[in-house]
Amino acid sequence: MKPSLPGAATDRRTLLRLIGLGAAATAGGGALTACSKEAGSKGTATKADAIRAVLPRYQPAELLKPDLPGEGPIPDGYLSYPRQLVDAVTEQPGRGGPAIRTMSPWWGPTPPTLGKNSYLAAVNARLGVDVDPSLQDGSTYADKLNAMLGARDVPDLLSIPNWEVDKIARFSDAVRALFEDLTDHLKGDAAAKYPYLASLSTGAWEYSVWGGRLHAVPFPTDGPFAWALFHRKDLLDKAGIAAPTSPEELYQLAKKVTDPARGVWAFGSVFDMVQQFYGCQQTWRKKPDGGLEHKFENPAYAAALEFTAKLFADGLVHPDTVASKGADEKQLFKAGKVLMYQDGLGAWQGMQSEQTKVLPSFDMQPLPVFGVNGAPPLIWGSEKPVFFTFVKKGLGKERVEELLRVLNWCAAPFGSREFELREYGVEGKHFTRGADGSPVATELGRKEMGAQYTHIGGRVPVKVRSGDTPNYVRDYLGYHQKHLGLMEKDLFAGIKLELPANWSKIIQPTEDKLRDILRGRRPLGDLDAVRKEFFATGGEEGRAFFAKALSDNGR
Repeated sequence: MKPSLPGAATDRRTLLRLIGLGAAATAGGGALTACSKEAGSKGTATKADAIRAVLPRYQPAELLKPDLPGEGPIPDGYLSYPRQLVDAVTEQPGRGGPAIRTMSPWWGPTPPTLGKNSYLAAVNARLGVDVDPSLQDGSTYADKLNAMLGARDVPDLLSIPNWEVDKIARFSDAVRALFEDLTDHLKGDAAAKYPYLASLSTGAWEYSVWGGRLHAVPFPTDGPFAWALFHRKDLLDKAGIAAPTSPEELYQLAKKVTDPARGVWAFGSVFDMVQQFYGCQQTWRKKPDGGLEHKFENPAYAAALEFTAKLFADGLVHPDTVASKGADEKQLFKAGKVLMYQDGLGAWQGMQSEQTKVLPSFDMQPLPVFGVNGAPPLIWGSEKPVFFTFVKKGLGKERVEELLRVLNWCAAPFGSREFELREYGVEGKHFTRGADGSPVATELGRKEMGAQYTHIGGRVPVKVRSGDTPNYVRDYLGYHQKHLGLMEKDLFAGIKLELPANWSKIIQPTEDKLRDILRGRRPLGDLDAVRKEFFATGGEEGRAFFAKALSDNGR
């Protein structure tokens, strides 16, 4: 998962919060247009029953019984790697036609391209058709998308992260103009032709509907929580410092460990997690007397903003985070230059595995989530997929079916030879086996692999123990199980929201203004002005839109 990613992700799993696009293709054709009040730009909300009518019929495809069964959206856990694998796909999916052009995000060195990459050659030989991936820098992926959608020149398969979608004004128009309607291929029992796509969770598929039609294959999240606050447990244990249980203890801990003379600061980015400590909702919540309250109106948000601004003002946040939108906090955390930062939980195993080879004592752990003054925290999360994979429109029925067979192969589950080849490459070339039988990447594997097939295919997420992360699976599932009861209920679960243009276009400018307040470039008192501008330029329109969506669904 994303280098999650973030995480992968994978989810925005280990990623920067990227700047969204300001436009999308119109359904009528032509160039991308700016946000407007034309038909469609007011947003739509497809009812839950209409969503269910176009979804694939769920068919689980578990090849191996898990050692630690998941709960709800929590993935299953496996404490050993299987010694015997099975063939999950018996028929070659490709028909030897033209190469399949793909584009997906990647957060690492760019691997060699088709014709120069033995990993791609090995997988393509199994597929029976060449996949020709274009991996684009995840931190600037929005720019590439903007240019691509503007030119109306999309690849056969295009992966788009979920955190970009909500920032693209009139995205549903772009979907209908540029991408294939997959409904008749996948709804109901039709998905049985693609059993591993049918094994993806219904909760992930629900988000893949635009305009009442199924338009994308989801890449399910490997855990429902949006963020965790990771800390260098090895370094805090060495210093004899216990994990904090309140904001006050968190602040005092930060004062103890911050030492600019040694190049050490307590924090990278933390604001999203601090909001959860204070019990602030992610976006909207119902008011006791009716109507919807945005988080900017919740006193808990103002308190979280004030607390986090104090962390910046008191010099407890690394200067690189203070100075930019996108400090490389992962590297700072690995180097012990920051001892705590927020990230998606998909970042955990990859970093732990990598750093254990450099520093055997390295131990990153998510802090237990705590509340304020005895009140419970509120954890953000949902089953929203990490990525959506879209199929280029107009390729013809046979080509679309070939692409879906390839995506089905890419979604083959844990315990299959297809899973191993997709995730680790060829044994003896891209990986060797540890004493416990689990794959260990070689230098060539690290060089040639960049989730070229994983990030386009979707897959049922699992957590698997490896020799270099022996405690990870129990720690990961334990963290989720401990906190799942604190997760905020999604008011809009099962409803597909295609957001108003005015709502989409105010998100990034508002975040930029709030970032300036956090970092001391604007006074805390400016929150009132930012809030008023937000509601005047699209926030109230958004409130009415979201309230109507709930009312129309009887909620």
